[in-house]
Amino acid sequence: MKRTAIILLLILINCKNETVNTVENTVNSEVNAKNTIDQSVTDMWQSYTSSNPEFKNDDMPESSYFHNNEADANRLAELVVSGKKKAGSGLYYMYKEAKVDLPRSGTKHIITNFSGKAKAIIEIVKVDTIPFNKITKEYASIDIGTNIEPLKKWRKAHWDFFSSVFIDSNKKPTENMLVVCEWFKTIWINNDM
Repeated sequence: MKRTAIILLLILINCKNETVNTVENTVNSEVNAKNTIDQSVTDMWQSYTSSNPEFKNDDMPESSYFHNNEADANRLAELVVSGKKKAGSGLYYMYKEAKVDLPRSGTKHIITNFSGKAKAIIEIVKVDTIPFNKITKEYASIDIGTNIEPLKKWRKAHWDFFSSVFIDSNKKPTENMLVVCEWFKTIWINNDM
């Protein structure tokens, strides 16, 4: 369970500059959230598998929200539903420290709002590790869901977040630190939004 929570945290990192006290606090919050899955998550998966019977025997994917606060989690869920957010970024260092595998193409996740209501199902279509200073404007725009100064906004938000990750380890972010970049497609949305 802890491994899954860490993976979700890494996948669902926000594009705004909020400070996270510690990775452990975030993981604990994710684990606690898993114990109280909203019925809408199960309902969404059942609706998806009813319309796509080839997946009826698959386990229900993990569910989580982007970021660590209500306003951003809800905003980012809306960007996924609208099709503007099509990527997520994590810090390679976090995967290495947690000793977990990088995400894989084909993995599905159920995206919720902050209160746990299912909003969309996404499927990872591509994963790559890219140095921070090599992130492109095109990638930044689909990660943060805007075309208005996307690279500038992406760099600021992710530099701040990644800096907060390094605080407990006495490390500092660098321009060439590796970022795990995940491209995804939204394959199912909650039509009751």
